[in-house]
Amino acid sequence: MIFFCDEGVDRQIVVRLRADGFEAHYVAELAPGISDDIVLEQANAFGAVLVTMDKDFGELVYRLGKITTGVLLVRLPGFTPAERAGAVSTAVGEHGEELPGAFSVLSPTKLRIRRPG
Repeated sequence: MIFFCDEGVDRQIVVRLRADGFEAHYVAELAPGISDDIVLEQANAFGAVLVTMDKDFGELVYRLGKITTGVLLVRLPGFTPAERAGAVSTAVGEHGEELPGAFSVLSPTKLRIRRPG
């Protein structure tokens, strides 16, 4: 599985995904400052699940009907970057096969996986 991590995602999440054996591209390394539309387009071009902490992607996918190869929205307030990285790693390890093509929200108590459309 391939991940495309938005610029606002903690570097620790990217490092952890790579350590877990996944291909993980990081906007902060590739093209800092690009718009959300371009981030989504790039994730789609890679055939990757977009990992983000930005709720604006929900609007792009649901309200504006943008196509996505998958979004994992990380909503873990109060977690340290290392704790967020661990939570993402666990979620991907347990539910990774369900993430492509879905809009998923990782919160402190659950992972909600929904199919747009």
